[in-house]
Amino acid sequence: MESLDLLWQGFSVATTPRNLGFLIIGVVLGQIIGALPGIGPAAGMALLLPFTYGMEPVSGVIMLAGIMYGGMYGGTLTSVLVNVPGESSSLLTAIDGHQLARKGRAGAALSVAALGSFFAGIVSAVALVFIAPALSAFALKFSSPEYFLLAALGITATASLGGVSPVKALLAATLGLMISQVGVDPIVGLPRLTFGQPSLLEGVEFLPVAIGIFGIAEVLSSLERLDGMQTIRTRLRDMWLTGQEWADSRLAILRGTVVGFVVGTMPGAGPTIASMMAYVVERKLSRKPERFGHGAIDGVAASEAANNAAAQGALAPMLALGIPGSSSTAVLLAALILFGIRPGPGLMTEQPDLVWGLMASLFIGNLVLLVINLPLAPVFASLLRVPYGYLAPGILAISLLGAWSSTQSMFPVVIALLFGIVGWLMMKLDIPRAPLVLALVLAPLLETSLRQSLLLSLGSPMIFVERPISAILLALFIASLVWPLIVALRRRRAASLMTPSTGTHR
Repeated sequence: MESLDLLWQGFSVATTPRNLGFLIIGVVLGQIIGALPGIGPAAGMALLLPFTYGMEPVSGVIMLAGIMYGGMYGGTLTSVLVNVPGESSSLLTAIDGHQLARKGRAGAALSVAALGSFFAGIVSAVALVFIAPALSAFALKFSSPEYFLLAALGITATASLGGVSPVKALLAATLGLMISQVGVDPIVGLPRLTFGQPSLLEGVEFLPVAIGIFGIAEVLSSLERLDGMQTIRTRLRDMWLTGQEWADSRLAILRGTVVGFVVGTMPGAGPTIASMMAYVVERKLSRKPERFGHGAIDGVAASEAANNAAAQGALAPMLALGIPGSSSTAVLLAALILFGIRPGPGLMTEQPDLVWGLMASLFIGNLVLLVINLPLAPVFASLLRVPYGYLAPGILAISLLGAWSSTQSMFPVVIALLFGIVGWLMMKLDIPRAPLVLALVLAPLLETSLRQSLLLSLGSPMIFVERPISAILLALFIASLVWPLIVALRRRRAASLMTPSTGTHR
């Protein structure tokens, strides 16, 4: 009951004219940002983060969160209409959604995505109300060894979940850790890896890296795929689902919501992995799995419900533990730090208006998105009539302006351009970018907690196994490293057994 009382207090915060206005601005901007190929929620939040300077923390966080979950559906538009995912979590939506569009059922695909996102958003918000306080109370038992292992587990989790190569994911995370070492040592206060450059004394900031690695890199990659993009228009009367389509979708929405929220609460997983897992689960449970990939509306329903549920589920570890569950919540975490608010277990007691106002805004924001998406999807689709060759320069200009406005100097612009090229090369080499961003955000906590732990134990590593929680986290950390290797060995062994052996006889 205490949670419900606090949630009611949060509604009084979220429904003030100022906060409600910024909430609507956030979800509408998220819708547009998600619909534009070359920008996703994380990049859009990073681009607009400098514009929150001077805002009230509650208003700024509510607006950025609106961009986060508003962008989840926005990516559906380009996925269904032109077969170009607006962001990575909409990749599986494009597989079946565009096939439905080619069959004249684009409106049905957009409708089921809107309904699935709304249901998943409301259910996830309810779950968040009850899970986040319990997780926060549990986190109060954490000390520096637990925080070190939790940060390490958050970085390595991306290597053990999803379909990316574990080696490539760990390589990206290692690069993020290396970048984080530039600047002043947090313990002894001496410069390191600055190469005599005063601009590097404050380190490589998260904002220009995020703008480059997500926004600029996506634009560079999208410019290579301009040929063959055909716009498919949809009308309002095409938005209705048939009885069979609804029957195929309702359980898929429910299962996608459960899978998405559970995966979203895991640090390092995020909406992309959640949508993949929900899609795989739905295909395995389907009576007609052969439809998947050829226009299965339940595939669209599962993946869209999962990515929206995961986007909001990722708020649980961020609010309760100070650990971002995804790239988008990493930007939200950076916003809290910029507002002078320290994320972590004490956040829910120190900033109750912010935390519960944010939770209440999730209910309102998802309702606003449903009202926007069902009747106005054709209007949003009209944005795609602008050739992407004209959109790309504008996106690049906004990206560079966002990088410049963080410090009003050219150095962040150079960093953004540099990491735009790095991100583009990572996409070329199929190296995931999320581990790099998560490692860069978690590195300060990782390093500080490790060194504090070793100072407390006089250099003894036994401090990491002396307490039950740290011992369990250490076991999970080791498992997150070993499990991908076991899976890779099993796949290699299965492949060798399936491949007929050939030999030469002398």
